[in-house]
Amino acid sequence: MLLTITNEPRDYAWGSTTLLAALEGRSPSGGPEAEVWFGDHPGDPAEVQGAGTLDAVTGGSLPYLLKLLAAADPLSIQVHPTRAQAREGFAREAGLDPSDPARNYRDDNHKPELIVALSDRFEALGGLRPVADTLRMLASFADAPGVVALRDRLGAGTDAEALRATIGWLLSGDAQAAVEDIIDALGSADAEGFAEALRAVRGIATRYPGDPGVVVALLMNHIVLRPGEAIFLRAGLLHAYISGLGVEIMAASDNVLRGGLTPKHIDVDELLSIVDTEPGVVPVQPAGGDLTEYDIPVADFALRRIELSGERTVEVTGPAMALVTAGEVAVAGSDGATVPVRVGAAVFASADETVLALRGAGEVFIAEPGRS
Repeated sequence: MLLTITNEPRDYAWGSTTLLAALEGRSPSGGPEAEVWFGDHPGDPAEVQGAGTLDAVTGGSLPYLLKLLAAADPLSIQVHPTRAQAREGFAREAGLDPSDPARNYRDDNHKPELIVALSDRFEALGGLRPVADTLRMLASFADAPGVVALRDRLGAGTDAEALRATIGWLLSGDAQAAVEDIIDALGSADAEGFAEALRAVRGIATRYPGDPGVVVALLMNHIVLRPGEAIFLRAGLLHAYISGLGVEIMAASDNVLRGGLTPKHIDVDELLSIVDTEPGVVPVQPAGGDLTEYDIPVADFALRRIELSGERTVEVTGPAMALVTAGEVAVAGSDGATVPVRVGAAVFASADETVLALRGAGEVFIAEPGRS
């Protein structure tokens, strides 16, 4: 069974007013359009053409959520728990109302995710930079008291210890004077090899003046993705999307611990208990020509990108989706009936469909449960 699914964009404040409209070839709505969800998540299940919503078909059993994401402004700095951490945290918060803003765990699942760039440039922050590199960058900052305090804290202990303690200090509420010193010094900093990262964080500071997350962002790796390139964000990895249009896929969960750039609740102690502060580079996965199979080391989801020209058959396992992001594409299943899919819409294939026939010319993303 094949079903055409669509959804209305979610109007989060950080959303772009133009990117999704341009992708879909329509006029902008006039407001922010941040995400389009393709899944059966109860918060916003996809709409089945002529037949209600997808959760009524699946019973809410999909292990993944597929999205279009369009960011004009930075999203919050955040981290997601492991499955074990989520189970423990969800049980611990069982007495809290689901709408309580102090609640950290909305379910008992982990939330690894992958983002693939659609726009010519997609910017993100991912993971923490080695302390020696950050200190080299900070050497170009004026010697204000807050800058000196930051350097001193980063030099105390191992990289992981220093970064954990520094993040805790920045978010504690006791470091605001230092935060403002550092942000002031950011404006004139000019460190060789860090021009792009400094430019990005200056932009974040403009959007979030005085926010401690601006200084947390200075500790993170700045990442630029080109079309088809991707990063996988595992549990415990601090990250934030800055700008651009992409396809995102994640495990079906709402569990987010925030670390700045947000007016929402920040539970510093819980954040520090799950964030991995060991520094390291987040590998950028390259686009692979007409077929890219992304490296995803979890069983919740798998994703392929196909540049279609003509006809192609694709084997799928479990409930799958084909999301069209460019061109003119049609999809056929086991009954041979062809379903045209507009750009920005998807086809849901039930678990009994094992082969999808793609026809046309364009870009298609195939989502399905993982195999690892």
